[in-house]
Amino acid sequence: MRNKRSGVALAWVLGLLILMQQSPGLVAQEMGPPDANPVDAEDGDQDSSNYEQCQKYRADPDADLGDVLRAGCEPTLAQMSALMDNPLGNVAMMFNQVDAYKMEEPISGHTENQFNYMMLFQFPKKLNDNWNLINRVVLNVPSMPLDQGKIDDFLDGDVSLGPGENPAIPPDQPFLPVQLFDGRETGFGDTYYVALFAPSEPITLSNGAKLLLGGGFDIGMDTASENVLGTGKWSAGPSALAVYMGEKFKAGALVQHYWDFAGDDDRDDVNMTNIQYLYYWSLDDVTSIGAGPNFLINWEQDKDNRYTLPVGIGINRTFQFGKIPVRMGFEYFKTVVSPDAVPASDWSVRFYIIPAAPSALFGWMQ
Repeated sequence: MRNKRSGVALAWVLGLLILMQQSPGLVAQEMGPPDANPVDAEDGDQDSSNYEQCQKYRADPDADLGDVLRAGCEPTLAQMSALMDNPLGNVAMMFNQVDAYKMEEPISGHTENQFNYMMLFQFPKKLNDNWNLINRVVLNVPSMPLDQGKIDDFLDGDVSLGPGENPAIPPDQPFLPVQLFDGRETGFGDTYYVALFAPSEPITLSNGAKLLLGGGFDIGMDTASENVLGTGKWSAGPSALAVYMGEKFKAGALVQHYWDFAGDDDRDDVNMTNIQYLYYWSLDDVTSIGAGPNFLINWEQDKDNRYTLPVGIGINRTFQFGKIPVRMGFEYFKTVVSPDAVPASDWSVRFYIIPAAPSALFGWMQ
């Protein structure tokens, strides 16, 4: 059943990609190399009628890229990088993110590596002149240092372990059914959808910075191929985003909460808050330092095991690959607050590759 649900979710996403590629509203004009000088009229790319207009657009870092494309001009790499900085911007992005965690089991002190590949599709949809809907579809492929087969054997009564029978479990510690961090399971994880309703225009502050606000809901879907790779629950809750965007400094947070409403009654309830807080400083038009850690709060745990708080630093840069702008980044996180008796990460690293395109290229997003 789990494999069937995973296949349905994967087919749905593939269908979305095909729709994006075959959209009849796709504008014929493609983005060109933004660091090159504007093409002269005789080169056939931009005629003399829009040459001056394109020059003006290239000089304006805040130019509306929809207007730029409709004028037959090409966005610069700096303009695309600035648009990608805006989590509520009119840009379609495909995040490819790999997180690697050094996990520690607090009872035995044993450590092991855990991995997760996340593919996130973000695309806006214009609702009217004043509001946009920012859509996020999140797929996960985790690799856990656990053996689903051994766990199943224990639950079926084929394995019987008590305190002291396993060297990893001291006699004075709570009973554990199987030794944690033994074996590995890799497969499809839970799928998430996040919807944020946001004003078309940000709030402009007195210092010229912009304040972005959005609110909506999130849904967690039980699509994991194995129990240890997901929650076993369907969940939902509110989402909210607030970001300060200055000329150089950007900071804010995306807050998501999940309560379970369906799923396996034998699995733990879901009552989880995920706060992705971010802070970045622009070194130039296409390079930034900073990080976007995830602060996790599991309200089902007692206060000593509830919080996981990492801090980090990293660097990212936007490159041009053919006609496509692509952001690449690397970040390192150190966990400064972690549960006392629940396995948690000591430190982690993140690598991501994000190709992007202005939403104005897709008629169905308008």
